[in-house]
Amino acid sequence: MPKPLIAGLVTASLALTISGCAAEDANTDERPRVLTTFTVLQDLAQNIAGDEIVVTSITKVGAEIHGYEPTPSDVANASEADLILANGLGLESWFEQFSAHADAPTAVLSDGIEPLDIAVGEYTGKPNPHAWMSPIAARTYVANTVSALSILLPESAHVFERNANQYIRELEQIESEITTAVDALASEHRLLVTCEGAFSYLARDVGLDEAFLWAVNQDDQGTPQQIASVVETVVERDVPAVFCESTVSDRAQKQVAVDTGANFGGTLYVDSLSVGDPVPTYLDLLRHDVDVIVAGLGAAQ
Repeated sequence: MPKPLIAGLVTASLALTISGCAAEDANTDERPRVLTTFTVLQDLAQNIAGDEIVVTSITKVGAEIHGYEPTPSDVANASEADLILANGLGLESWFEQFSAHADAPTAVLSDGIEPLDIAVGEYTGKPNPHAWMSPIAARTYVANTVSALSILLPESAHVFERNANQYIRELEQIESEITTAVDALASEHRLLVTCEGAFSYLARDVGLDEAFLWAVNQDDQGTPQQIASVVETVVERDVPAVFCESTVSDRAQKQVAVDTGANFGGTLYVDSLSVGDPVPTYLDLLRHDVDVIVAGLGAAQ
């Protein structure tokens, strides 16, 4: 038999062996399995869970969470989960249908947060779901995660509490960093202009005004009326930069930049982490967004 063919067979055999071992390891992992609705919650929950629990996300990196459509494999994963963690506040409009196929209990991590209402558009009066964008509100997410994981695995409750205390200290540090950075901005430039109105909680916390093309991601995005309204605001306030989120098209916001002479300040992350840089973790997401916002709004100072 020719040597290249032998080498190929050995390589294939080795790959099958490794794959089989990985599958066996996954099947023999007896740790509880927790499923979250999107990657930000997955990272937060895994930090609290440590090595005690396996945490995975229904949606993958880069997915747009609002209008997500669960796949058959998502439903299959749900059937194997011991607990599901959701954001709530109307974020996962598809979730009720999905959870009907799961036997696992669901914990809503935003429970206890006083929601900010959406002020414009067809969702006027409904809660803005993006509370995790506030490091202050995120402490409630952490507390609810600890509670849910402790019910699932009581013998590890002390581990979850310890991890949560460390995580909250990091959130407090980020809150301090954000406040200091925004305080350094000229008052007339403290207007955050984004594609989606996903920064209401963060803006409230740090004293930013907010403007956006649309309130919640939906089919009707970047209309001429929306663009014209934001253009008027940017010109009136002489805003130096505008921004858009990673999971939606930035075309309309770049048109705002062209029409006003403002800079397109960069991409912000809200509904999803990234693979590697710039936001592989939730804490990185908060820091990245504030760095981009402050760099853009401070450019004219």
